[in-house]
Amino acid sequence: MTTTATALTIRAFRILAIAEAFSWAALLTGMYFKWIARTTEIGVEIAGPVHGALFVGYAVTALVLWRLQRWPFAVALFAGLSAVFPFATIAFERWAGKRGHLTPRAPYDAASPDAGAREKSIV
Repeated sequence: MTTTATALTIRAFRILAIAEAFSWAALLTGMYFKWIARTTEIGVEIAGPVHGALFVGYAVTALVLWRLQRWPFAVALFAGLSAVFPFATIAFERWAGKRGHLTPRAPYDAASPDAGAREKSIV
């Protein structure tokens, strides 16, 4: 994948992180009206599938970035865990951005003479 495709994947990840958090808010609101106020189920019926789709999109994009950006396992694990807790995807996105995990890396060439040195510097 080229650097441009990596940059687009990073942009999609950032958008999905924010959208997933908003869908959590919508789902929690719908759950309030369904289970606490006991007035309507429409919020859960709409927000549930939307949140599910955004959750899957976020997870798939995180897995793609794990491969493209060569994230350490712990970073990928935190990306996945952040989708489980409401609004944590935004916190993870900001944390990963500050630490350079969401900055496109130069393409990896295993045949280059400094490939071993580059691989060691990533870890």
